[in-house]
This record gives sequence, structure tokens and C-alpha cells, in this order.
Amino acid sequence: MKKLVAEFIGTFWLVLGGCGSAVLAAGYPELGIGFAGVSLAFGLTVLTMAYAIGHISGCHLNPAVSLGLVIAGRFDKKELLPYIISQVLGGLLAAFVLYLIASGKSGFDVTAGFASNGYGEHSPGGYSLIAVLITEVVMTFIFLMVILGATHSKAPKGFAGIAIGLALTLIHLISIPVSNTSVNPARSTSQAIFAGGDYLGQLWLFWLAPLVGAVLAGLVYKYLSPEE
Repeated sequence: MKKLVAEFIGTFWLVLGGCGSAVLAAGYPELGIGFAGVSLAFGLTVLTMAYAIGHISGCHLNPAVSLGLVIAGRFDKKELLPYIISQVLGGLLAAFVLYLIASGKSGFDVTAGFASNGYGEHSPGGYSLIAVLITEVVMTFIFLMVILGATHSKAPKGFAGIAIGLALTLIHLISIPVSNTSVNPARSTSQAIFAGGDYLGQLWLFWLAPLVGAVLAGLVYKYLSPEE
């Protein structure tokens, strides 16, 4: 139960920090943080939580991460579903808190996107379904490769959180214009539920693609990895 509470809190922070920066701080013409700031915010959420709860739950904060670790033989498959449920619930609470804050501003429209992920007309850059699918699979694959490598018993100790946080920052720098960057089904679900409409209808892709990327990474790293 302590692990599940930690995952709940960690995913809450990821969604509130990352999506909150996009919704509240990215849109100002002169003082807004822009894509680079949002990218850094997502990376910082993972970096900070890696050191806050990594020793409790492993700091997955992401159903794709949990699945990739199962495939790589680094996480008990019996814990997978409880972890995913905790992550989704943590993300949903964060989205609710963000909605309460954002709706306090005149003119706020949650249906405009609410930092949701999408393709076609709901992609920030108008990218197609295929382009978004490829992007999300590849970015999640690389993210899991970094996580599996940085947390390996033979990796340098104490630096995993930095590598993982910076990897997520870089992933966002690359892919925000394409898909608004998911690589995390829990993060996508929390925002799509509040934005509704087509964002909810496109949510399937942001479960499918990250999970596929995670499975591929788990298989590849299991092949490449030295013994623990």
C-alpha cells in the first residue's frame, strides 16, 4: 500500500507540474515559458520524485514504465495493475486540481485542449495519426531504455533520477509540436477526460503507442543488458 500511495503522489506531481506548466504558464506572449519551459517542467517532476519516492515505489509514475519493467524482468507482474490504477488516479486528481485553478481565470475553456494529447487537428503542429503513432512509440522506447539502463545495478549510483529527468525533458523538446508529448497513458487519460470530445476519442493511441514502445524496450534491454 505504501508503494501505491507513493505512485499516486508521484503521478499527481507529474501531471500537476507538467500539465500545469502548459495550462497556466506557457501561453503568455512575453513572460510565458513556452515549449522549452514545459519540457523542463515535466523533466523536473520526474527528477524530484525520483529522489523523493524512488526508494519507496521505484518512481514509475507511468503505466508504460511499469509494463516495460515487467517485460525486462525488473518488476513483479502481480504489481502491475495496482500500480497502473494508482498512477491513473493520481493523474486524475492532479487534473481536477488544475481544473479548479485554471477555471478561476475569466475566459478559460477546458475544451480547448487542457494540455491534452492529440493527432490531426488536435496535434499542436497538425501532425497525422501515423506521425504521432511513430513518435510516441519511439520516444517511449528511448525513455524506457534510459530508465532500464540508469537503474541497472551496474550503472553509476545516485544519478538515475538526473538521467531519467533529462531524458523526459529532451523527449518533450522533440515531440511537443507533434503530439503534445504523452509517453505516459496516465498523463494522457487525466487531461483527455476533462477536455472531452475528440481528445477523449483519440486517447486510445496514447495508451497503445506508449505501451508498444515500452514492450519493445523491455525486450531489447533484456537482450542487451548484462547480468544484474
